[in-house]
Amino acid sequence: MRNLRLFLFLSAIGLAALPAAAQSIKPDYHLRSTPENTVMFLSAEYPPVLKVKSGEIVEIDTICLFGLTNDNPKKFFVDNDIPLDSPIAKEMLAMKAWVMAQPASGTTMTGPIYIQGALPGDTLEVRILDVKSRSNFGVNTNGPGRGGIPDLVPRPYTKVVKLDLARNVAKFSPTIEVPLHQFQGRMAVAPVMARGKLPSGPPYPDIGGNFDNKHFGKGATIYFPVQVEGALFQTGDPHAVQGNGEVGQSALESSNTVTMQFILRKNMPIKRVEAETPTHYILMGMDKDLDVAAHDAVANTVEFLQNRKGLDFFDSLSLSSLAVDFEVTEIVDGTKGIHSMIAKSLFKDKSTAYWYRPDLAATAL
Repeated sequence: MRNLRLFLFLSAIGLAALPAAAQSIKPDYHLRSTPENTVMFLSAEYPPVLKVKSGEIVEIDTICLFGLTNDNPKKFFVDNDIPLDSPIAKEMLAMKAWVMAQPASGTTMTGPIYIQGALPGDTLEVRILDVKSRSNFGVNTNGPGRGGIPDLVPRPYTKVVKLDLARNVAKFSPTIEVPLHQFQGRMAVAPVMARGKLPSGPPYPDIGGNFDNKHFGKGATIYFPVQVEGALFQTGDPHAVQGNGEVGQSALESSNTVTMQFILRKNMPIKRVEAETPTHYILMGMDKDLDVAAHDAVANTVEFLQNRKGLDFFDSLSLSSLAVDFEVTEIVDGTKGIHSMIAKSLFKDKSTAYWYRPDLAATAL
């Protein structure tokens, strides 16, 4: 606890990137991926499964059920030489049975987590301290009517890819290995009660959701505008790796354990979800029309440069055109995404250090 207080003090003054020797802090809580800790929609109606204080760290298990059919869920494990008595198989089968018993289905998310003191108008800062795969396989699916070439996919297709966790690669084929980059596809706070239960399939600019943004892995920080008391955060849709665009029906869906620190910001009002990494600020646009998503990403970037960096409108737009990369986040879902990558190296003011240092050997806490 003494180390945590020291970290929070250093964070407040912008010195939270501690030397490696001082970066070993155990999570305050571990939240397992069980039916009791699971929701499938974004809603303020769900009671929290955990209450934490600002600054506390939670290790969260998340699960993916890709590949498991409704009629014979066990067949997936038998066909892919995965022991039915393995911990991940037991967990997936138990979760699948729970999902099938629900009146309406969606993507499983662990939560919600209540952050004490969070009120509408506050900002919830979520630091991704670590993300690790907790199964040695991932699943990629494609099918007609989805993704970047929906008219060209002749039939449903599922590929199971084994993960070499010791070497941190996905063994796509005997001659192709893909470096793993684990991240959570879905992260969100709850909407106001009047919005009811929102499906977790699309992302929402003001609360988050299905971002499918590959940059939101270890070392990233996501900022959420709090909508309801406690914020009520949930996460799911664990990925082992994904390319920008997610041009097929899915990424390499797997099961992760993500370690997050929740920090409540009372004097940092924002209107939409924002993010940053050690090297970039990230602004997003999302819409069913990719052109509209691009428009919103540019507008949000220009606004960010005006409000946070003191540029006027014209210089903000000029810098966006000269030096900011706009990437396609994902196109597989009904709501598509464009995000901007604003390099921090553009700005000579280095007064605020970032909490995560990828050049250090240890985790940044």
